[in-house]
Amino acid sequence: MMLRLLRERLAPYRTWLALVVGFQFVAVVAMLYLPSLNADIIDEGVATGDTGYIVRVGAIMLAVSLVQIVCSVSAVWFGARTAMGFGRDVRAALFHRVGTFSTREVQHFGAPSLITRSTNDVQQVQMLVLMACTIAVSSPIMMVGGVIMALREDVGLGWVLAVVVPALFLTVGFVVSKMVPSFRAMQVRIDEVNRVLREQITGIRVVRAFVREPYEAQRFGAANDELTAVAVRAGRWMATMFPLVILVVNVSSVGVIWFGGHRVDNGQMEVGALTAFLTYLMQILMSVMMATFMLMMIPRASVCADRIVEVLETHTSVPVPVDPVAPDPARRGELDLDHVTFAYPGAESPVLNGVSLQARPGQTLAIIGSTGAGKSTLVNLVPRLFDATEGVVRVGGTDVRHLDPEQLWATIGLVPQRAYLFSGTVRSNLLHGKPDATDEELWEALEIAQGRDFVEALAEGLDAPVAQGGTNFSGGQRQRLAIARAVVRRPSVYLFDDAFSALDLATDARLRTALRPITRDATVLVVAQRVSTIVDADQIVVLEEGRVVGRGTHHELLAENETYQEIVTSQMTAEEAA
Repeated sequence: MMLRLLRERLAPYRTWLALVVGFQFVAVVAMLYLPSLNADIIDEGVATGDTGYIVRVGAIMLAVSLVQIVCSVSAVWFGARTAMGFGRDVRAALFHRVGTFSTREVQHFGAPSLITRSTNDVQQVQMLVLMACTIAVSSPIMMVGGVIMALREDVGLGWVLAVVVPALFLTVGFVVSKMVPSFRAMQVRIDEVNRVLREQITGIRVVRAFVREPYEAQRFGAANDELTAVAVRAGRWMATMFPLVILVVNVSSVGVIWFGGHRVDNGQMEVGALTAFLTYLMQILMSVMMATFMLMMIPRASVCADRIVEVLETHTSVPVPVDPVAPDPARRGELDLDHVTFAYPGAESPVLNGVSLQARPGQTLAIIGSTGAGKSTLVNLVPRLFDATEGVVRVGGTDVRHLDPEQLWATIGLVPQRAYLFSGTVRSNLLHGKPDATDEELWEALEIAQGRDFVEALAEGLDAPVAQGGTNFSGGQRQRLAIARAVVRRPSVYLFDDAFSALDLATDARLRTALRPITRDATVLVVAQRVSTIVDADQIVVLEEGRVVGRGTHHELLAENETYQEIVTSQMTAEEAA
């Protein structure tokens, strides 16, 4: 998978990669040429006392060194640009792919894992690309060139290379094979630490309210210890590699000096040639060491690449239609659910079973039921956060699976059960609903949502800062801002998923009164737990275990439906409800 990822994502950088290879080749050849020139100075210049020869060859060495420096810097520059561009492209691809996921895919991977894959995993593969451009390209050239140049100096010592290089490769290969499982386990443990940490930070108020800090600290400690144990195991193998490589390097150096010294003493070899051979041996072993460093990175990068490709090759369960159909303008705002069934993969029973509903512009359709009845799931089917397992959901008379997603979402104003605000300002959050909205439209939406008073009380007004998730506002304020974000859009279908739960009864009543004028030409679908929120709805649908067990007005259901009567009784007396 890693090779496929690199091949596909590095395709736009072929020119830069060609330049990297070219510059690295010239730089390594220049480096390999220097010991030979140095040997000539020792054997031809120093031995004969020819100062002019020493100066001439020295000048050539200086020029070759300058060429090597320029080419090395250029190769690193192009390599760094390639690696950083690769990382940017992969992160963008992951972001766009995750953006197409339905809730099902997000739940499958988990938000902490998706974050880790988009940051830590991409960084590991990006670093491999950088090292490949600077080390992997030069190491083979240096290794092969070093062997050729060493044999050119003295073939008699070639057997040392034949023994040392394979021994080094076998040593490195054994250690790397032991590191792969540890690196794979490390990424899983990192996911787990991120998951626990994210839960604890997000739910810090609950943790403190129930005095569960010791338990959460123990839970995080267990996840952290597991990661540490795996990292230590991988680190031990990594730490073992360098001493083994250094041992081979030192033994080979001693061998060259010992056997080379005898050849010099026997007149079979010059001192300069021995010096050059030793330098070439060091260059060969250094190239093997650099390749070793690359091999140390490959196992972990390979695991990370597999995890990245897994996300990139996962297709959403709510695919975009190949030939999208435009909604019928004459049926704007119409909402229909025709025998809709929805079941999660592997679930024993469906969440919704054969639900049929109709709502027309100017009507308010309310959904009520016990916890787990499938109310929020039903709402999520309309904007295609999920797709129905069976049956059809129609908006504007067209199956939502045949509509262009942009056109579908443009007709819907969704206020989710958990009001979420993005970091930025009040203005930037409201502009999510309508990017080109004027200040007058924003203030009008806030007034309808009963949020104008507290926003005006803020020193910066619309430009007041909003923390991530809107944590610097109360639950009721977040809900009102989320409602204003939907209202400013003026959609043809409003979806309120228990969007009034954090409001007091007086604010709830004022908000519903303010909504009536702007929703006269729109369809309103309200999911609620409080009966007082839906008493004025044109039709109330009662859900029980995913099935419709009643429908009608408040008074009709109060008189005839037992499930609705139980809900009403749990909240108010029949006299109060009437």
